[in-house]
Amino acid sequence: MLLAGALGVLGAITAVAVSVPADAAASTLGAAAAQSGRYFGTAISANKLGDSAYTTIANREFNMVTAENEMKIDATEPNQNQFNFTNADRIYNWAVQNGKQVRGHTLAWYAQQPGWMQSLSGSALRQAMINHINGVMAHYKGKIPYWDVVNEAYADSGGGRRDSNLQRTGNDWIEVAFRTARAADPAAKLCYNDYNTDNWTWAKTQGVYNMVKDFKSRGVPIDCVGFQSHFNSGSPYPSNYRQTLQNFAALGVDVAITELDVEGASATTYANIVNDCLAVPRCVGITTWGVRDSDSWRSSQTPLLFDGNGNKKPAYTAVLNALNSAPNTSPSPTPPVSPSASPTPPVSPSPTPPVSPSPDTSPQPGGCSATMRTINSWPGGFQSEVTVSAGSSAVNGWTVNWTWPGGQTISSLWNGTQSVSGSSVTVRNAPYNGSIAAGSSTTLGFTANGTAATPSVTCS
Repeated sequence: MLLAGALGVLGAITAVAVSVPADAAASTLGAAAAQSGRYFGTAISANKLGDSAYTTIANREFNMVTAENEMKIDATEPNQNQFNFTNADRIYNWAVQNGKQVRGHTLAWYAQQPGWMQSLSGSALRQAMINHINGVMAHYKGKIPYWDVVNEAYADSGGGRRDSNLQRTGNDWIEVAFRTARAADPAAKLCYNDYNTDNWTWAKTQGVYNMVKDFKSRGVPIDCVGFQSHFNSGSPYPSNYRQTLQNFAALGVDVAITELDVEGASATTYANIVNDCLAVPRCVGITTWGVRDSDSWRSSQTPLLFDGNGNKKPAYTAVLNALNSAPNTSPSPTPPVSPSASPTPPVSPSPTPPVSPSPDTSPQPGGCSATMRTINSWPGGFQSEVTVSAGSSAVNGWTVNWTWPGGQTISSLWNGTQSVSGSSVTVRNAPYNGSIAAGSSTTLGFTANGTAATPSVTCS
């Protein structure tokens, strides 16, 4: 099996509705896929949105967009607790302004972590993962119907987990990521995504299948599985590909082909892949990883449907014909996501869900202290973080208080529960972070309206 990492992607989304006469074949990939309730998408790079040839093809042919790199961890949180959505929003806004939906990619991944995250381990890394999921999903809450929550968590052989800094925080890290994502945006469908999981007989495929089966049996919120499907001479299209899609779908999840490319762009292979998806009602769509061969991460393999000059290849015609031949067996539609509003500039992370049994949170002896700092600010609002530290004794339950100096009000708070009386604010620990070991600390965060302020904070 040829490694196909470094790219991860996500699950799926239902197609933007396109009206096509019953007796007419659609003339574009997106419109043809929409006839059976599916989508046909592509990966988009923000730095190519100024290329008119690129955007003309992308806008004409596809009804789903995945950001190549702009929604990954290093792009969206380059510094801890300081989120940056500039390029992610460029892609999101371009897509919805042109009538397309966007798949979110990706929230928790061993690769493309910023340096600050790579330096963390244990509970600090686990909390950073939770905060990152909350921050990114809050920014796009209600706007992205499918999220690639966890990416490439399984080893390439043996069927077990990949050794990574996230895995070393505890074997429950994937479950925690999905539960966090569900709390952050309950309306979004949550996906696991990986490569080299196309062949049903491979140990890696079986490992991921067993995880999904376990999650479904225990009520862990997982809604979809994405197959990257980078096919080449080292990892060819398998004859049992359809069986793989069917078996995962039978677990009660949607399936999607999320990063498709085929070395040499064989028209027969592309048509077979499309027909395999069409044969599985819960296969909700297909995304090619790039628009033209020149845009591909494997450009020398000429693996896409358009050549470097933007011309349609024989594989394009084979795909279009297969899509147009599909009966209308549309999967259950996802409620449409309104494209009318751009993502809100400030980050408003949702409250972090419990990730461990709730400790006794009634206050016990043990001194604590607290400090506040401003993380980010914008006209009319700001984001802050409060660090709660234990002294020489452990803390089991904490409360912090402060008074606003000039009419500030909290708009969203996470990692705590608040009560407000006039300008006075009281925040108590959440069920999962009340216990702080001696000499250790935890954090809560919030966004607020008004001019940024850092009043003194007391802790008890």
